Amino acid sequence: MRHARRLTVAAVVVALLLSAVPAVWAQAPEAAPEGGAMPPRLSYLDGQVSFWRPGADDWSPAQENLALAPGDELYTGHPGNVELQTGPRMFVRAWGDTQLGLANQTVDFLQLKVTTGYVAVDVRGLEAGHTVEIDTPHAAFTIDRAGYYRVDVAADRTSFVTRRAGQATVTAPGTAAMVVAPSEEVVVAPGGTPIVQSFVAPEPDQWDRWNSARTDELLDSVSARYVPAGVYGIDDLDHHGDWRVVPTYGAVWVPRVVVAGWAPYTTGRWVWDPRFGWTWIDTAVWGWAPFHHGRWVHLDGVWAWAPGPIVARPVYAPALVAFFGAPGVRVSIGVPFVSWVALGWGEPIVPWWGRPTFVGRPAWVGWGGPRVVNNVVINRTTVVNVNEIRVYRNTTVQHAVVAVQSDRFGRARVQEARVTEVDVRRLEPVRGPLRIKHDSASLVPASGHAVRPPDTALSRPVVATRPVPRRERAAPDATRASTPPATPAPRIVPSPRAAQTAPVPPRAPFGAGGAERHREAVPPSSPAPVNRERARETAPQPSERRAEPAKPGGKAEPARPEVARPQPARPESARPEPARPEPRREAVQPERARPESPRAEPSRPQPAAPQQRVLPGVPANRLNPGRGTEQHGPAGGNVRGAAGQERGRGDNAHGGERGR
Repeated sequence: MRHARRLTVAAVVVALLLSAVPAVWAQAPEAAPEGGAMPPRLSYLDGQVSFWRPGADDWSPAQENLALAPGDELYTGHPGNVELQTGPRMFVRAWGDTQLGLANQTVDFLQLKVTTGYVAVDVRGLEAGHTVEIDTPHAAFTIDRAGYYRVDVAADRTSFVTRRAGQATVTAPGTAAMVVAPSEEVVVAPGGTPIVQSFVAPEPDQWDRWNSARTDELLDSVSARYVPAGVYGIDDLDHHGDWRVVPTYGAVWVPRVVVAGWAPYTTGRWVWDPRFGWTWIDTAVWGWAPFHHGRWVHLDGVWAWAPGPIVARPVYAPALVAFFGAPGVRVSIGVPFVSWVALGWGEPIVPWWGRPTFVGRPAWVGWGGPRVVNNVVINRTTVVNVNEIRVYRNTTVQHAVVAVQSDRFGRARVQEARVTEVDVRRLEPVRGPLRIKHDSASLVPASGHAVRPPDTALSRPVVATRPVPRRERAAPDATRASTPPATPAPRIVPSPRAAQTAPVPPRAPFGAGGAERHREAVPPSSPAPVNRERARETAPQPSERRAEPAKPGGKAEPARPEVARPQPARPESARPEPARPEPRREAVQPERARPESPRAEPSRPQPAAPQQRVLPGVPANRLNPGRGTEQHGPAGGNVRGAAGQERGRGDNAHGGERGR
C-alpha cells in the first residue's frame, strides 16, 4: 500500500513537470555568463572620432560608453583622441589620424589592429596566461606582462617602444620571433624579408607623459572601495556623484546632476551587439558601471545605484532591465510597443542573449546580494519558474517604465521615441528573447557626419598570429553615399610561443646611425630629515591665530584679534636688599701691535683637465634616426581631457537639477 502511494505521488510529480514543459526554470547552480569576456569600453573621446561596425551603412560618430565587439573599427581625425578600457588596469589610446580595430577577443586574448597612426597600450596589470597582440602591416607584437607600449605605424616602417619594465615579442613574416627588451625600440621596415632593427627607447614625448598621468589618475579612484575589482568606469563615479550608506542596501551611489523626472535607462539608446544582442548605451559620462552591474533603488524620491556586496569576479550584462510586451501602453490598437524598467534590489535578470539554454532563465550572475522574486527574499537554492515572476518593484515609481514603438527601438535615442502614458497594472513581462529585428541603423550609436579614414588605411593587410572571426557585411546599396572597403585577411605568422624554442629567444640586431641617448637625471634620493628642534622653534605659538579657511561660497574670515589677559600682580617683599659690593676693576693696558709674519700658502694641486677617453666599439644607445621630433598629446598636460576641458560632457550630461 505504501509502495503504491509512492508510485502515485511520483506519477503526479512527473505529470506536473511534463505539463510545464514550456516553462523555464532558474536553478542553483546558476547558468554561466554568456557573451564571452567583458567587452572593451570606449571610455573617452575628444575631437573627431568615428566608428564602424560590420553591417553598418557607413562610418558614424563614436560615443562614450560604447561596448566594442570583434570587427569594430575606430578612426581618429585631426585632432582626435580616443581611449578604450580593455581591462581593470589596462587602457588603449589612439592619437590623431589613427585607425584602430578590435580584431578578436576571448577570455585570455585581446587582438588589436593598427594600420596607420599612433597607439599606446598602458598595461598596469595583466593576469597570468593572458596576452595582448597588436597587428600592424609589417609585424605582429605580442604582450604578456605589464608595461607601457607605444606603436607608430607609417607606410614605410613600424616602430614599437617598450617602457616601464615592459617586454614584448615581435614576429615579422619570414623571420623568427624576437624579444623586445625593456626600454627598447624595435623598427620593422618592409621588404621581401622585413628588416628588424633595435634602438634604445627615446625620451617620452608629450603624449606618452599624458598617457601615464591619465592612467595614474584613473586608477586612483575612491569608488574602488565599494565596487568589485574589474568593473570599468568607476573613476567617473568619483566626479559625478556621491556615495551614501543606507540601511538594507549598504553603500549606494547617487548621481549628482540629472533632470527632473529622470529614471535609469531613459537617456541613451539601444544598439545591437553581435555578442550580447540588444545593449544599452547611456549618454552620461558615468553611464557604464551603473547600467551593466548592480541594481537601481529609489530612496526618498532619489534614484541610487546599489552595487551590492562585493563579488570575486564581476559579470558584464548588456543591460539590467526587465522587458515588457505591448499590453500596458495606452495607444491606438494595433501599434506594437516594447517597454522596460530597471531591475530593483536583488531581482533576477531574464537574459535575452546567449545560447538557447541560457535565454529566458532567471539568473543572478554577477550579483552577490540577496535574491528577491515578487518582492520576497528567497533562498539561493530555491527553484524559480520564470512564468511566476510578475512583480518588479521599480514599476511603481513614477516615470520609471519606459516605452517606445517597436519600429523605433534601437534606431533612435529614447528621448526622441518615448511614450509617456503607461498603465503599469497591465504590464506583461517578456520571458524569453526580445523579438525585435535589428538593421543597419541599429549597429551604430549615433547618426550624422563622421570623418572617414583613407581607403588605403582600411585596405592595408596586417600581420597576425591568429585568423580573425568572419564578419557580417551589409549588402551593396546604391542609395548609400559610400560603402566601407572590404577588410583584407591578415597574413598569418607562427605564434611567438611556438617560435620560442630556444632557452633565450633571439633579439633584433642593433641599428646603426642616429644620436646616442644619455640619461643625465638620476632617481631622486630620500628627502632631507626634518630638524624637529628647528621646526618647534619656528612653529606658530597658540596665541598666533591664523585666518579661518574660506567657507564654501563665502569669503575667508579675517583673523580675530587676541585679547590681552591681565596678569595678576605679584606682592613685593618689604625687606630692603643689602648693598652689594662693586667688583674690582683692573686697569686695562693698551695692547701692542704685533708685526705680522708672512705666512706661506700651501700649494694646492690643480685638477687635471679631463682627458678624452677612446671607448671601444660604437655607441649602443642609438636613437632611431627615422623618428621625427614631433610632439603628440593634448596641450597643457590636462589628464582629464584636451584643451583644458573636463572629459566627455561634464557633470551636466543630462542638464538641470536632480529630480525629487
